[in-house]
Amino acid sequence: MTVAVILSSLLFVATLAIIFTEKMHRSITAIAASALMIALGRVLGFYSEEAAIAAIDFPTLGLLLGMMILVAMLEPTGFFQYLAVTAAQASGGKPVRLFVLLGSITTLLSMFMDNVTTVVLIAPVTILICEILGISPLPYLLAEALLSDTGGVATLVGDPPNVLIASAADLSFGDFLVHSLPIVAVAWAGALLLLGFLFRRELSRRPRNVKALMRMTPVDALNEPENARRLLIILGAAILFFLVDPLLHLSPSLIAMGAASAAMVWIRPDINEMLKRVEWSVLIFFGALFVMVGGLEAAGAWDLVIGLTRGASSIPPVYFGVGLIWTVAILSAVIDNVPVTIAFIPIIRGLGETGMDIGPLWWALAFGAGFGGNGTIIGSTANIIVTSISERTREPITPRLWTRRGLPVMLLTCFIASVLFATFYPWL
Repeated sequence: MTVAVILSSLLFVATLAIIFTEKMHRSITAIAASALMIALGRVLGFYSEEAAIAAIDFPTLGLLLGMMILVAMLEPTGFFQYLAVTAAQASGGKPVRLFVLLGSITTLLSMFMDNVTTVVLIAPVTILICEILGISPLPYLLAEALLSDTGGVATLVGDPPNVLIASAADLSFGDFLVHSLPIVAVAWAGALLLLGFLFRRELSRRPRNVKALMRMTPVDALNEPENARRLLIILGAAILFFLVDPLLHLSPSLIAMGAASAAMVWIRPDINEMLKRVEWSVLIFFGALFVMVGGLEAAGAWDLVIGLTRGASSIPPVYFGVGLIWTVAILSAVIDNVPVTIAFIPIIRGLGETGMDIGPLWWALAFGAGFGGNGTIIGSTANIIVTSISERTREPITPRLWTRRGLPVMLLTCFIASVLFATFYPWL
């Protein structure tokens, strides 16, 4: 083992440890670590600035940026709040029905938009609705975070790890609908039923002021109805282009950036205000991690890992895939599913060089990264955001409460994914 491998690996592990302890913002940590990786590479002769730039997956960043711009323009229209109020009135004030409707709407939005933005906008409205009804918002807030994390695995743009996996494995939007969506649908239904059981006591309480809820006007939540209509048309067109991508041979990043450009031309938003709502820290975090992993690959660290896993070629691939689901899920629960996904991509590619059929392994990676984030309060950014928002209530979400509710959801969804992965392995 060379000095380059040892030092670059220690730097990567230290970066993950700092991200886990949250001693610094993860984007700042990643930037500092990537700069150190380049400096280390220059000193030891295995990495350079040019190689670092080449390691960045710009199509992935383009896809994320395009979707972020669309969401940033949709946010001030009030569309998210409109859906939440509409769902609340459709529930008739019945807690169980409200639980299902709010969870379902959050999930559907998270399948096509950033789940962090979704929960940021839906959660405050959820708290308001619960205050009107005189019921605890905890079941609804937790369900929105957990179900959005689960449902986001279903589509290419629903979860950041999916975007990374699609770029690495050349998977299309349609591939996710065929291979991931059916399994995620079963896992999501299981998660919803389990959460309903775990929160049965809270959901059995009788609400108050149902009439006040029914007097709310959903249309009043729409600040810019015309812009909302235009953006939904563009978003629908983008999804259509995602579906026919294999025929048109357009990259997902080109489609997303094209849709964002069309929206800006049609709506003409305040550019400065819109750019403030784009999550630049997430894009920087991704870019810095690409540089880090590129440094590890240049140093030869991944060759060592792949060499250690060559014995896996003797394990039946279906069992290896199930093991991958659980390994990635556990790591994603205690660190963050994005760096875990980026780290495992070159490992899976290396296994492909040994002759193993790695096609199904990409789906195992997606299921593990997506479902594993539910296990702890720091497993995904959406979890952290919802926890922060819950501090406005009289019953804030605690790490202990999350573990008692989120961990069972993670275990159940990973179990369902494992069974269905093994059952349908020949078709994945």
